[in-house]
Amino acid sequence: MDRNSIMGIVLIGLILIGYQYYNMPSAQEIAKRKAQMRADSVAQAMTAIVQKNTNTIALTADSLQKDLPDSIRLKNNVSLYGNFASSVDGKPEYFTLENKLIKVKLSTLGGRVYSVQLKKYKTFKGGPLMLFDGDSSKMSLKFFAQNKPIETAKLFFKPTDLSITNQANGSKSFSMRLYADEKSYIEYLYTLKDSSYMIDFKINTVGMGNTIAANNSNLDLDWEMNVPLHEQSLKSEQNATTIYYKYFEDEVDYINETKFEEKTLDNKVKWVALKQQYFTSVIIAGSYFEKPTIETVEIKDSPDQVKKLKTSLSIPYNHKAEESFAMNLYFGPNHYQTLKSFDIELEKQVPLGWGIFGWVNRFLVIPTFNFLSKLNMNYGIIILILTFIIKIVLLPLTYKAYLSQAKMKVLKPEIDEINAKKGNDPMKTQQETMALYRKAGVNPLGGCLPMLLQLPILIAMFRFFPASIELRQESFLWAKDLSTYDSIWDFGFRIPGYGDHVSLFTLLMTISTLIYTRMTNQFSSANAQMKWMSYLMPIIFLGVFNDYSAALSYYYFLANITSFGQQYLFKFFVDEKEIHRRIQENKKKPASTKKSGFQKRLEEVAKAKGYNLKK
Repeated sequence: MDRNSIMGIVLIGLILIGYQYYNMPSAQEIAKRKAQMRADSVAQAMTAIVQKNTNTIALTADSLQKDLPDSIRLKNNVSLYGNFASSVDGKPEYFTLENKLIKVKLSTLGGRVYSVQLKKYKTFKGGPLMLFDGDSSKMSLKFFAQNKPIETAKLFFKPTDLSITNQANGSKSFSMRLYADEKSYIEYLYTLKDSSYMIDFKINTVGMGNTIAANNSNLDLDWEMNVPLHEQSLKSEQNATTIYYKYFEDEVDYINETKFEEKTLDNKVKWVALKQQYFTSVIIAGSYFEKPTIETVEIKDSPDQVKKLKTSLSIPYNHKAEESFAMNLYFGPNHYQTLKSFDIELEKQVPLGWGIFGWVNRFLVIPTFNFLSKLNMNYGIIILILTFIIKIVLLPLTYKAYLSQAKMKVLKPEIDEINAKKGNDPMKTQQETMALYRKAGVNPLGGCLPMLLQLPILIAMFRFFPASIELRQESFLWAKDLSTYDSIWDFGFRIPGYGDHVSLFTLLMTISTLIYTRMTNQFSSANAQMKWMSYLMPIIFLGVFNDYSAALSYYYFLANITSFGQQYLFKFFVDEKEIHRRIQENKKKPASTKKSGFQKRLEEVAKAKGYNLKK
C-alpha cells in the first residue's frame, strides 16, 4: 500500500474516530451525570418510602371516598375540579381507528391516544410492533379553571355520536368531549385517512370562555413517552433516539442523541417529533406552537425501555365562544420517501449526514437503492448490485489512483536506494526523493486526490445503511436482520473495545482489508512505521463496526473484493515497463524549475536547518 492509500485510510479513521469523539460527553457532563446518579439514588430511596406511604394513604382515601354518599363525594370533586367534577369518576372505554397501516386505540380517560400499532412491522422478537402502549405514553391538556389546576389526563371524556366513515376517501372520524356544563366543553376530534400514517387531530373549545381562567392566553399540551425497545440492540436504539423539531419557517434541529437535556425553544415551532431508531411520533401544528419545552431523560437499568422523551406545547386560546386548533399526528416509520411526501421536512429525521455526505445519499444512493428495491430482489443482492454501480461510477478515480501507484512502484527500487544511502538523514532523504520525483515527472500526491474524492461516498454509506428502515428484519445468508449486527457467537460477557459477540460480516471485512493492505504494502515505499499503521486501522475498525449494521460491513467487504478484481483488471491495461521507459525519458529532460508549494515548504525547512540545497 503506497503513502496515498495509507493517507486515505488514516483520513477515514480520523473522521470516524473524530465523529465518535465529538459525540462523547464532556468531562463536565460526565461529572454532572455521576453527581446526578448519586442524587437520583438518594431521591429514589426517599421516593420509594414516600410512595409506599402515599399509596397506603391513597388506597385508604379511595376506600373512604367510595364509602361516602354520592352527594359528599361529588362535593369533594367540586372542591378539586370545579365545573369538571362530574368527569372525575368513571371507567375507561376504548375505541379504535384503523386502516391497513395503523391501528390506533383511543381512551375516554384523558381523551388521548392510548396505543398505536404499526401493522406492517414487528419487533425484533417477532411480536406486534406497538409504537407505544398504555401508560408508556401520556398526553394531557393543562389550564386553570376557577382557580383550580386542571389536567385532562385525570378526567373522563364522553364519546359523541360523531363516528363517521367518509366513503369518498375512506377516512374515519371519532369525537370525545370533556364537559364543564351542558353547553360548555372541550372536544377532541380524530380523523384517520385510508392508507396513511397521518391522523388529523383538532382541539375544539365551545363556551369555555367563562370557565378557563381569564389570564390563560395559552393551553399547555404535555406529551411524554417511555420509548419501548423494538430492536436487537438497546445501545443502538439509545444512540438513535431523541427529539427533533422544526422551527416555524426555519431549520430542523434536534437534541444530540448522546445527551440528556431540557430545552425551552426560543421561537415558534411547526412540529416536534419523539424520534426512535426506525419509527417516530410527530405532533404537527396547523399553524405553530409557541416556544415549546422539550426534554430527553435517561431510563436506568431497564432492559425494555430506551429513553423518556417529553415535550410541552403551548396552544393559543383567545376566550372566544368557539375556537379550534388543528394539528396532525404522524405515527409511522422513518422512511425517507414517506416522510418527504408531507413536504414539511419530516425526512430530516433520517440521519443521512451533513453537507456533501447528505447530498450523496439524497441524490445518488437513495434514488439508486429505491430503483433496485422495485425489482423485488433480496436486499443482499441489491447491496451487491449497488456496490458494483458505485464502483463503476468511481472507476476513473480508482484507475487514476492505481496509475499513480504503478508509477511509485516503478520508482521504488531507486527510492529504496536513496533510503539506504541517506537513511540516517531524514531531511536529506526526503530532499533527494523529491528531486527524483521532479526529474521523473511523477507527483507523489497524484493518487491522493482520487482517494479524497471517494471519501464522500464511503462516509455517506456509513450513514445510509444504519438509517435505512428498508433493511430492517431483512435476512441474507446468516444475517437475520441486515439493519443490526449479524452475531454468529455471543460470549456472554463484554470484551473492552470489541463487544460481547462476533459479527461475521465485520470479521470478513477486516480480514479482506488486511489482505488488501498486505498485497499493496509489498510494493509500497512507505517506512515500517507507516506500514504498521496501515495494519492497525483495520483492527480498530473491527471493534468500531462490530455493533453496526450488518449491511454496512457487508458493503465494505464487497467493496474490498471488488477492489481486488479491479487491481487484477488494471494490470492488463497498465504496462509497467512502458511506464518505466517514460519515466527514464523524463529523467533525461531538463528538470522543471517550477516547484510545488509542498516542495517550496520542504526547502524552507531544510534551509532553516542548514542544509545545502544547491546540489
